Amino acid sequence: MDYSDAHLKDVLTKTKVVACVGMSMNPVRPSYYVARYLSLKGFKVIGVNPGHAGERAFGADIFGSLSDIPTETKVDMVDIFRRAEFVPDIVEEAFENLPQLKTIWMQIGVQHEQAAARAEANGITVIQNRCPKIEYQRLFGELRMGGFATGVISSKL
Repeated sequence: MDYSDAHLKDVLTKTKVVACVGMSMNPVRPSYYVARYLSLKGFKVIGVNPGHAGERAFGADIFGSLSDIPTETKVDMVDIFRRAEFVPDIVEEAFENLPQLKTIWMQIGVQHEQAAARAEANGITVIQNRCPKIEYQRLFGELRMGGFATGVISSKL
């Protein structure tokens, strides 16, 4: 799974609404801070977690499943924070309930070749084993060579 920078940047530029499947409300969990980061960058982030259904995060409702998201909500991307064994069901639910879906994004450590092939056969872009937060920071100039955004401007080499 080698994705060009241009491809990743194109996906992130065109995406406006992200459904984060498996989003936690615990601020130390990656699913929380990735969703928070994306919301701060202007993405509408919709949490999907049955344990937090009915709550709100980052200005949007949290739903128990993808099928609970109102049909008028145009979800562009599903960001999966679940183990690979759950990916096929998530992909199927996305097909059935999100007609404007453009991208299935599987977080670092999450890959499922059969589900990816099924999504791609249906015209959906698939990105596996990557994090949209990290890719956004890297591609839009927020990370330095060492991987940290220090906020310090220096002419020292």
